[in-house]
Order: sequence, then C-alpha cells, then structure tokens
Amino acid sequence: MKAVPTFSIWLLLSVAPVFAQADAPGQQDPLVQQLLARIEALEARVAELEGEREEGAEADPVQMEAVQPPPIEFEQPMPEIRTEYPNLTLRGFTDVNFSFTDDLEDTRGFSEGQFVLHLTSALSPKISFFGELAVTARSDGFRPSVERTIVRLDHSDYLKVSFGRYHTPVNWWNTSYHHGLWLQTSIDRPRMARIGGTFIPVHFVGALVEGRVPAGGLNLNYNFGLGNGRGAAFGDPGDAGDSNSHRAWLGNFFVKPSRPFGLRAGGSVYRDKITLAGGREFREWISAAHLIWLRENPEVIVEFANVRHEELLTRETFDNQGLYAQIGYRLPWFENALKPYYRYEYIDLDAGDPLFFDLLDLRASIVGIRYDLSHFAALKTEFRHFGRPGGEDEKGGFMQISFVF
Repeated sequence: MKAVPTFSIWLLLSVAPVFAQADAPGQQDPLVQQLLARIEALEARVAELEGEREEGAEADPVQMEAVQPPPIEFEQPMPEIRTEYPNLTLRGFTDVNFSFTDDLEDTRGFSEGQFVLHLTSALSPKISFFGELAVTARSDGFRPSVERTIVRLDHSDYLKVSFGRYHTPVNWWNTSYHHGLWLQTSIDRPRMARIGGTFIPVHFVGALVEGRVPAGGLNLNYNFGLGNGRGAAFGDPGDAGDSNSHRAWLGNFFVKPSRPFGLRAGGSVYRDKITLAGGREFREWISAAHLIWLRENPEVIVEFANVRHEELLTRETFDNQGLYAQIGYRLPWFENALKPYYRYEYIDLDAGDPLFFDLLDLRASIVGIRYDLSHFAALKTEFRHFGRPGGEDEKGGFMQISFVF
C-alpha cells in the first residue's frame, strides 16, 4: 500500500471544518474549491515524483547506491542504530574467455581472465577506503597487482577529497568500467582505453578533489587531480614516485541532467611532463570529450581523445586521435536477457611520434550480443574485424563468460 503524503493528510484535516459548513456540494465556498484543486495538483505531483524515482532505480545491482527514504516521525523515539568502524565488504569478479582468429600465430583458444577483488570499508561516517586487487594470467604464471587504493573524505555532495591510486579520470570508460568485465556490455575495453595500453595513462597516483553542483537541474560534476604522471617506462604510472619534478594535473567536467535520465556529457584535460629513461623529455597534453546515454534501450557511448606530444629539445609536436562509438539495445524478449551491441573504433597516430612507436592505426568493427544468464553472470559473443591501414586486416570470434560474486 502506498503511503499517503503527510502534507495531504494535514491539508485534508485543515479543510474538514470548512466542508462541514457547506449546505450542499453545489454551494461550497470558493476557498473550499480552491483547496480541493490544490490537493489534486499536489497528489499528481507526488505520483510524478514517485514515477521518476522508480525510473531512476534502473541501475546495476552491484554499483547501485542505496536510496535513503525520507525520515519517518514516530511518537516514541527509535533506538539509535550503531555502526562499527571499520566495516569491510568484499566483492569479486572474474571471467573465462575463448577466441579463434585468422592469425595463424594466435593459438590462445581458452584463456583465464583477471581475478579481481573490490574491497570497501567505512572508517567513519565520512571517511571510506576502496581497494582493487587483480590477479592476471600470463604466459609465465599469474601476476598479482594493486590496481586501485583510495581513501576518501566525503565532506558533502559538493566536496569530496581523496588520495591514492586511481583510474585516471581523463575519459569516461576508464573510470566507469574497471577490471571486472562483467560490469561492461562488451568483452573488452576500447583500444584507446585498454588496460596495459599507452594511448591514455590508465592509472594516476596522487590526490583528487571532486563534487557535484545541482546547477538548475544540469547536475554539474567536477574532478581536479594532481599527481605523478607516466613513469620512466612509458606505459607504467609513477607508483614509487614521478620521473621528474613536474606533477601531472587534470580537470574533468560533465553534466548529468535530471531529464532525460541516463544522459551525460562532458570533457577533460590532462597535462604532464614526460622524462624517458634515456633522458628525452616531452610535454603531453590530452583533451577528451564524451557523450553518454546509459539506458539499456538504448545504450549510447561516444568518446574522443586527442593526445599531443611536444619534444622539449626540438619543439616538434605530434597529434594522435582516438575515437569509439558503441550502441546497444536490450531486447524485450527472454526476460530482457539479450542485449546486442555494435562498436566502431578509430585510432589515427602521427607516424613520427616516438612515444607511440609500438602502436598501430586502427579501424575496427565489433558486433556482439550479451546474454545475462542471471543477475550476476553473463555470456558474451563477439565478431571483430580489425582493419590496419598499410597492413593486413584481422578477423576473429570471441566468447566470454563473466560473473560477479
């Protein structure tokens, strides 16, 4: 049974004596008629708000934040609920993969995915800890790694301050989907945001200030970060310290309007000085933009990034672009378990960039379908066509079963 709004009950009790003074329904005082009309308008608005709350509850069962109901006033005080600190919760992810391609040197067949653990712990009402540990299967055995470790102070929705090792908030996919592949629709991340890749710095060690401002329903969000940039080994972050005396910094802004639900748009900038092991130095400037509409029907994800490198000695600059667009739609049949999707990827590299010497241009098309075996397990199947300008194309089929526990 739905609860009757408190304001409506109070208003009905207030106008009851006025109703009693009316001789007949057709002779009601004009004030009574105005109050009745006001009650009807309020009830309609409450129904509309309840519908919005039900619509906004369509979130991932693992990532969904608890919705706090409004406080209820009792005649007798309720006993205080005590929370013990710290309180640790654990969540795990893993996946198993199978692939076959037209590359005769590719003999992977079955492969074990990452075994990932997410650890969260509240240290006080406003201080929390998050950690992410991953064990990755390699040809020489399993490699454990600490992917993220963050301690955060939640002053308010407007201001949160954290320290640790992050996924760099320079593009949307990198911070929204982490090492647990069950979270994302597709089997793999886009190449421009690939774990272990170098197109963007996947990890960032430092401090981050973030928050949200309502801004008239636009819900403006911001991130400011300062920390270590890329390490002397270009693909590694500065976990043990920066490779030079210049810190990397970033700024990320995006809006999440109240309507339509699930829409997000924004951009980011990232600046760093890179010192390679051989002593060569570069300035790095990354600018990125994204447009996201996360409704299961449809899901639309579009991102673009430009990575510019300037060698300090010669002042020569190199620009590299990466883009992808993914569209998915959850079908209404089979209890909404099927979700076909398509992704196009584009990477165009400056041939003279010495920092991206090991990367290749890319034109890729990926067609796949995700079947949710349960709320916490998914079977994904993909066909990929990777076009390599100036080289041979690659085609193959891929399957993955991923789950959360």
